[in-house]
Amino acid sequence: MVELSTILAGFGDAFSLINLAYVLLGVVIGQFVGAVPGIGPVMAMAIAVPFTFALDPLPAIAFLIGVNKGGLVGGAVPAVLMNTPGTPDAAATALDGYPLAKSGKPLKATKMALFSSVTGDTFSDIVLITVSAPMAILALKMGPVEILALMIFAFSVLAGLVGNSLVKGIIAAALGLLFATIGSDPENYTPRLIFGMWDLYDGLPLASVAIGMLAISEILRRLSETGGKVEAAIDLIDTGNPDDRRVTWDEYWSCRYVMLRGAVTGTILGALPGIGSTAAAFMSYAFTKAASDDPQSFGKGNIKGIAAAESANSAVVGANLIPLLTLGIPGSVGAALIISAFMIHGLQPGPLLFENQGRLVYGLFGAMIMANFINLWVGQLGLRFWVKVVTAPISVIFSSAILMCIVGVSMATSGLFGVAVMLVFAGLGYLMASFGYSLVIFIIAFFLGPRLEISVAQSLALTNGDLSQILRYPVAVALLVMSVVAVAYLLWRNQAIQRLEQKDDANV
Repeated sequence: MVELSTILAGFGDAFSLINLAYVLLGVVIGQFVGAVPGIGPVMAMAIAVPFTFALDPLPAIAFLIGVNKGGLVGGAVPAVLMNTPGTPDAAATALDGYPLAKSGKPLKATKMALFSSVTGDTFSDIVLITVSAPMAILALKMGPVEILALMIFAFSVLAGLVGNSLVKGIIAAALGLLFATIGSDPENYTPRLIFGMWDLYDGLPLASVAIGMLAISEILRRLSETGGKVEAAIDLIDTGNPDDRRVTWDEYWSCRYVMLRGAVTGTILGALPGIGSTAAAFMSYAFTKAASDDPQSFGKGNIKGIAAAESANSAVVGANLIPLLTLGIPGSVGAALIISAFMIHGLQPGPLLFENQGRLVYGLFGAMIMANFINLWVGQLGLRFWVKVVTAPISVIFSSAILMCIVGVSMATSGLFGVAVMLVFAGLGYLMASFGYSLVIFIIAFFLGPRLEISVAQSLALTNGDLSQILRYPVAVALLVMSVVAVAYLLWRNQAIQRLEQKDDANV
């Protein structure tokens, strides 16, 4: 048990002027690289890790934490203002953020994204500080069979996002899973569907697929609709109502359960290595839509959709450090980069870290809380700038966005092959959107596909292919039962909504 004097000394170290400066610098850089489509905070962290060698351990690691936290806030900005997610986990934010901004409320949409992001992030940090060790032990209990059941439950939630056409939703999910199989077989590491192109041996880059389908395809669609006219990227309608330029307390408070659900979802998934913030954002969005009394309002500018996505993806940041600090197991690529920073400074994350470096750990906790407040402050200042930027001509904004996407993806994938993949999926995304196929379902299936395949292989090995052995895993059984119930309920609800809409149309 860490002594109180050590905890207080650690928090005292965190609130020093030099540490504050590095956290502030990290947040500013993180918000900037998050707002540039295709780059993201992970790349910035990877570049910054070697430069932290000259710093003391606390400001060095706090700087990387600031970059990570700021990047998630920054990624929501282009997603809301231009329907161009700066990071893959901001794609869920664009579902309701962009329609709300397009209706003349860009500041309300971006501020809700900022507030819910900071709320979810602070919640996961509090959980990290208070119950990190017990949650890490719980995460370790999730073996391959439980992870497989969790993946199946995640796919069952997709039923809430299918929309009006179940067939098109299934086709989109199947295509996502098909493209996820490109690359090496996770069991035998034999190449599949690479057609002699060894650049595909490690699979299709997520950044290329996500940016291509969600950002470039939308830019192409918007440019094709301009008809040669010079207009702003987004029309800022001044309603004259000050409430349209801010998030009122009543609006924020009405989303409290949505943000709590998102924060809990992000914290749980963040504590499980390999799940990630993208899955957390989409699952939280689907949960919120399924629980809503007005699910048809989602995708049309519902502020709760923004709150659900942002609270979940930001909560993953703190939760990723739970297995890292207590067990030495990174929960994400960002957490793995933080581990490398620990190693550079001669520190070994694991069970003995709290005993040997308790003051440093609690100094890091203090820096994380401080980064949340700085994120809120810097975000408030930056949002007004970004909203003004998108009033520039659409040809300037979107041509610049395409250029940044190309540069960002080429850096993320270390070459122009990733750019070629991005352009191919931009064309595919344009066609799918034109014919009414869900890009969201495709991306979720593509993202979860490799993890699902690995879990299936490991589960079959553990159970020797005997499905009855699943009864030995009560957590997995509970998740599978929840999956069946979720699918049945969500499909029944979608059909009921369709019948109600048809009845209303007939009456009209």
